[in-house]
Amino acid sequence: GRTPVPFTKRHWEFPGTSASVPLARAFLDTCAAGRESDFRYVFSLLGTELATNAIRHSRSGEEGQTFVLRVTRSGNGLTLVCRDNGCPVRADDGEAEEGVPLSPAPLEGEHLTTEHGRGLALVDSFATTWGDNGHPSIRKVWFHLAFDLTGSGWPAA
Repeated sequence: GRTPVPFTKRHWEFPGTSASVPLARAFLDTCAAGRESDFRYVFSLLGTELATNAIRHSRSGEEGQTFVLRVTRSGNGLTLVCRDNGCPVRADDGEAEEGVPLSPAPLEGEHLTTEHGRGLALVDSFATTWGDNGHPSIRKVWFHLAFDLTGSGWPAA
């Protein structure tokens, strides 16, 4: 019931464990406090997807590693940047593995019934805009969500 405190930027570093996912969701929900319920839901959903990808598909999910969520508020929405520790290294040859493909698979057919693999497709569908920095060692995946959900597929979902 408290009035949200306005902010320009917030960030938090989380341990790279699955136990951090609910904490990340709470952080994201707090950042979106005071906004319409659909906006809060979509922002937290997409941010949680990026946090989960950081844990599952990067060195951030290895023992003792972390990932960072950084939220920036602008006049028209929130931008989230998820920084992870990049592609894991394969034990067999010491080369970096390919990380999460940053081209989302379409949400159709058999892909809809799989347990994993829809996170970036959700980001692509529901974020106003999104992208990544293209660096395999310190990866930053970001999205912007307009307060009125302009450019988002959410209202049509």
